[in-house]
Amino acid sequence: MIFTKTSQDEVGGRRFEFARDTFAFANELLWKYQSDPATGKTTFHRREPKPDYVLRCFVLTLAVRQFRYHARFDAGQKIAGDETYRHLIREVISRNPRTPCPDERRIVIPGYASLREFSRAREPLLKAGCGGAWRSYFLRSHWRMIVPITRAHQTRTAAQLFAALKQNYSPIIHLVNFPSLSINHGMVVFDGVETGRGFEFQAYDPNDPKQPAQLTFDRESRTFFLPANLYWVGGSLNIIEICHSWLL
Repeated sequence: MIFTKTSQDEVGGRRFEFARDTFAFANELLWKYQSDPATGKTTFHRREPKPDYVLRCFVLTLAVRQFRYHARFDAGQKIAGDETYRHLIREVISRNPRTPCPDERRIVIPGYASLREFSRAREPLLKAGCGGAWRSYFLRSHWRMIVPITRAHQTRTAAQLFAALKQNYSPIIHLVNFPSLSINHGMVVFDGVETGRGFEFQAYDPNDPKQPAQLTFDRESRTFFLPANLYWVGGSLNIIEICHSWLL
């Protein structure tokens, strides 16, 4: 990975904070999953009634970083009307998720202190403005998951994620087990520590806005692990960092 020369001010002047830099609402699950830890198999059936806001994991991960890179919240300003916020959301979402902008070019969101607060108060506007489910399918980076992912690649990826965090970036990752479709998901990594065994990362999971996801990398097996959750039985998977170059 090659980082562009960027000051901390250009990525917000502070570290990513889960309680303020993420959406208050979730990417809802279209299916209800039931995992069997003994066999590792997962069965699922469609949720009823059908959720309204689904298949937008990559929509929300991209949007989180676009707000992180291109917006500034000002709770000291007066709360505006829906049309103003609709326009501001559209402006933020149209920006490049790969490159942060200088502070003077940030879009000011009046009346709210953070994305978490803004999304709690203006949920319908943000859901409509961040984009449709098709945006999760038509990403230029999706080609990468069909290319074999080696253990050397995963070792480099873990080191690169940790290096990006130290430079105050917020890497977007694609979690895959291709050709199996047991997981095909996006997250934003925002914190990490190096341990004797490898790395421990924390990430924003758009499927669960209540708490950070815990992702580990084991240096000996050169493998990432994600614990069991609402949609995943738990275990090893592959990680691809996306939205960091013109190819990805």
